[in-house]
Amino acid sequence: MSTQKELDPYTAKAENNDLTPQQKIEGLHSIITKIKTGMLTTRSKDGHMHARAMAPAGPFDATQVTLIFIANKASHKFEEIENDAHVNVSFYDEKTTHWASYSGIARVSQDGALIDKHWSSLTSAWFGDLGDGIHKGNQNDPRVAVIEVIPDEVHYWLSTANIATKMADIVASAVTGKVAAPGQLVTLTHDEIQLIQGLHSK
Repeated sequence: MSTQKELDPYTAKAENNDLTPQQKIEGLHSIITKIKTGMLTTRSKDGHMHARAMAPAGPFDATQVTLIFIANKASHKFEEIENDAHVNVSFYDEKTTHWASYSGIARVSQDGALIDKHWSSLTSAWFGDLGDGIHKGNQNDPRVAVIEVIPDEVHYWLSTANIATKMADIVASAVTGKVAAPGQLVTLTHDEIQLIQGLHSK
């Protein structure tokens, strides 16, 4: 019987398991800090999955594996997170074909220090001042909340070839029956994420 690697030679060829956890984080950061906007996917009570574009809030610590989003607590995504905290956040760069996918748990917080750390002057544009003296669209607005995505596992792809080389590899592989893998597939495992968080939460 054929093994999984034999049946999926693309993944077997592309996987890079020779990186340290910190090297994996650096590769991941190189993707998300350039792309800037990801798709946060949540699940509603009826089972439907909804995705929306959101930009993670900086700054990014060198060892950070979580994602932080500043969002309006009145929006439907908070109801969906309350229903099911399992979420996915994905990033894709059309020019390079780099991509990243976070699978994990969303935790909602209105901790003032956390909001202040990740707030920027442009964030207020997503809230607006309602003119009632309470909902001012600043970091003290009761609508402002943090969604922290704590990944259980992260997969990402870094292209290692330019477009011309990549196409040549694909065409040559199609003709010869070989497998094209003009890049590397990296996984930050559950155990690695737990180790990193443990080391840097002390």
